[in-house]
Amino acid sequence: MKFTVGQTLVYPHHGAVTVTDISPMTIKGVERETLTFRVHATELTIKLPADNAEDVGVRSVINDDGVQAVFSVLRGPAGLEPDNWSRRFKANEGKMSTGELHLIAEVVRDLWSRERTHPLSTGEKRMLLKARQLLVSELALARQATAEEAGELLDSVLMEAAGEPELASS
Repeated sequence: MKFTVGQTLVYPHHGAVTVTDISPMTIKGVERETLTFRVHATELTIKLPADNAEDVGVRSVINDDGVQAVFSVLRGPAGLEPDNWSRRFKANEGKMSTGELHLIAEVVRDLWSRERTHPLSTGEKRMLLKARQLLVSELALARQATAEEAGELLDSVLMEAAGEPELASS
C-alpha cells in the first residue's frame, strides 16, 4: 500500500486515522520509513514502520459495498452467545482483537440486542461503547458524514433490525 500525508485510513483498535508524517527513522541500526498517524476519536498519535502497516491491519476505509455488508451484519439475527458473561466477554474480545469490521459489527449487534433484554456487565458495556465508536468512526468516513450522523444511522439500522422502524428516523 502506498501512503501519503493527509491520507485517511483505518487502524484496528483505534478506528479512523490520518497520516500526518512520513519520515525516515533509524530502528535497531536500520533506517526505515515511518508513518505517523493521528487517531480521529482521541488525541492519540501512533508511529509505525511503513512496512509493518499491513501486518497490523492498517487498511483503506470501506466503500459503499462495505457499508452495506456492515448493515447486513447489523440486521442479521443476534448470534448464539454463552450465558456466562465471562465466556461471552472473551468471545467478543476475540472478535474485537481481529480488527475486522464485520466481526466488530457482530459485537455491536449482539451486545446491543442483549442489552435490551439483560443487564450487561461493566466490561461488556465498555466493549459495546468501544465497538460502536469504531463502527461510527468508519461509517462517518465512508458516508462522508459527521460522527453524530453516523451514530444516528447506526442506531437507525439497529432499531430497524429490532423491528422498531418508527424510531428509525434517519
